[in-house]
Amino acid sequence: MKSKKENPYKEVLTQLILDVLEKSGSTALNYKQVAAQLNLKDNDSKRTVADVLSEASASGLLHQPERGKFQLKQLHVYVTGKVDMTADGSAYIVPEEDDENDIFVAPRKLRQALHGDIVKVHVYERKTGRKREGEVVEIMQRAKTDFTGTIDLTGNYAFFLPDDRKMLHDIFVPLDQLNGAKNGEKVLVSITDWPKNAKNPIGTVKHVLGKKGENNTEMNAILADFGFPLQFPKSVEDAASKIPAGVTTEEIKQRRDFRGTTTFTIDPADAKDFDDALSFQHLENGQYEIGIHIADVSHYVTPESELDKEAFERGTSVYLVDRVIPMLPEKLSNDLCSLRPNEDKLCFSAVFHMDDKANITAEWYGRTVIHSNRRMSYEQAQEIIEGKADALAPEITKLNELATLLRERRFRSGAISFETEEVKFQLDEHGKPLGVYTRIRKDAHKLIEDFMLLANKKVAEFIGKQGRGKNKLPFIYRFHDVPNPETLGSFSQFALRFGHKLSVKTDKETAKSLNALMTKIEGEKEQNLLTSLAIRSMAKAIYTTKKTSHYGLAFDYYTHFTSPIRRYPDVMVHRLLQFYLDGGKKINAEHYEKMAEHASQMEKKAADAERASVKYKQAEYLSDQIGVEYTGIVSGVTEWGMYVEIEENKCEGMVRLRDITDDFYILDEKNYAIIGRRKKKTYQLGDEVQIRIKKVDLEKRQIDFTLLS
Repeated sequence: MKSKKENPYKEVLTQLILDVLEKSGSTALNYKQVAAQLNLKDNDSKRTVADVLSEASASGLLHQPERGKFQLKQLHVYVTGKVDMTADGSAYIVPEEDDENDIFVAPRKLRQALHGDIVKVHVYERKTGRKREGEVVEIMQRAKTDFTGTIDLTGNYAFFLPDDRKMLHDIFVPLDQLNGAKNGEKVLVSITDWPKNAKNPIGTVKHVLGKKGENNTEMNAILADFGFPLQFPKSVEDAASKIPAGVTTEEIKQRRDFRGTTTFTIDPADAKDFDDALSFQHLENGQYEIGIHIADVSHYVTPESELDKEAFERGTSVYLVDRVIPMLPEKLSNDLCSLRPNEDKLCFSAVFHMDDKANITAEWYGRTVIHSNRRMSYEQAQEIIEGKADALAPEITKLNELATLLRERRFRSGAISFETEEVKFQLDEHGKPLGVYTRIRKDAHKLIEDFMLLANKKVAEFIGKQGRGKNKLPFIYRFHDVPNPETLGSFSQFALRFGHKLSVKTDKETAKSLNALMTKIEGEKEQNLLTSLAIRSMAKAIYTTKKTSHYGLAFDYYTHFTSPIRRYPDVMVHRLLQFYLDGGKKINAEHYEKMAEHASQMEKKAADAERASVKYKQAEYLSDQIGVEYTGIVSGVTEWGMYVEIEENKCEGMVRLRDITDDFYILDEKNYAIIGRRKKKTYQLGDEVQIRIKKVDLEKRQIDFTLLS
């Protein structure tokens, strides 16, 4: 047999042979048939073909269904995965199996698949070491069929131009499907059909959102873009309106009565729904009884009702810069379930007896009725903590002492304290931002947070510690995994640039070290950057029935029990808790796991929508400041530019690499930097730079900066 050196054409021949076998499909061919297809007639060439086939078979590229007959081994591989579109119209399919590599699909082989769709792909395993390619054979599940964008009306037809940069097809809208939309208006369009050989899908206008650039239009567009409905269906509003107000004597008899106990709520000054209240009373043994009372949403929202189905689909309330899109209709969220002062209200409560060292000596869970004596804002509660005379001062002061002890104990156990500066906008009556400020969390916020964490933790423990193995009671937990060591290592290297050393040998050491860092950087210019990077290096918390612990809080058991007005998982937790309190044993754990997965997905969508609304307001705030100069910090680097966060107002924009003209800059991913090829000038994450506002695109929510030398 000739060696590879003696036969320089073998590599080319191998590729030609693989092409022949690919075309032959399921028909296996011998070396003579392959040679004939290639028009090779002399014996030397035929022998070389036989050699190549044997080598390819030995290396696992081919297999022999019968001796001497060859077939491409991976010809009929089908993979299911998610479409990740690129700007040029091609896509990578990310397989559902984590250990498989992405599959490249050329534009003509996408077969009408869109970004995010779950598809079945036919994979061509061409040659060892080469990127896998394939074509879409079936669209299993559309990620979305509704898109926001602009109507372009031309004579006898209309096209819809989507906002979504990953949606690369304009949508054809027949004139009778415009539903009143005018040229240039922003609308929500739903794809209704996509004929087999048509380049563009066909759609109908579902909602006219309004004039481009207007606050209301853009906020509704953000909601619609992330799949949140713009209003409640009439059937849901009707169901809410039929629920009788007031609390009946019969209902009170079935509950533990706290109406005679000192009870109050502490919430933001502008809050409309109050879903948690605290009660406080001294016990004869010198201890304290503290009630954490949560609105009893599950009393009003029953399984499989119209209200329940809608709440499940939404999964959560959405908090945009200028509005709240509630999970439940206003009749429930702001009225029936809201723990307003001087009204009898139905609750689900966690009640604890505590000593002076914040040790729990007794616990009770169940349905209650309360009567809040007072509604306080965080600012009012903070003034009392700081010494202002008030009728509730003894209760607030003692609760603050106990909360501080709970907090200290949590941090000693390894909980991590991430204090980010929350950016807020001052808006005029039309929603236009006039200024930016940061909201600082004080003791009053932490007091409420600590007692809510306590209730969440103890409810999870109460159920989680019952039964073992197969007898464990299925429940909804809020699970937070330990951080990925690689990501954490990168963050640790980066923190070192600011002179902060982290110890990441064990999970406990990491937590302790991160806490020390967070304390050290408080008030420093790098606080926001390092905190957000640290949070990014953490795993994401999810809802699940399968795992119980929360790394960031250092709790072995944790759930969400305290916000059922705005989070559907809390409603599920209330129902399950009552079911087990009533002696229930069996539930379908897999059914609840699927519900938990949906809740996690909706929570992520809500967070993305909230971020998009902040980006829009930042762009709007800077839109009339073109040419203004600011000091900023490099907050991110990519292959096309670097992100800079303005120190003064926390608005973030981009300096594009093509606009930095003193050198040719390239990305150094490992060191979070961009580096000039000739002069080696480096811009790294955390560097302070001077910038000028260059351009603002409100529609794309993008801000461009010019770098000042």
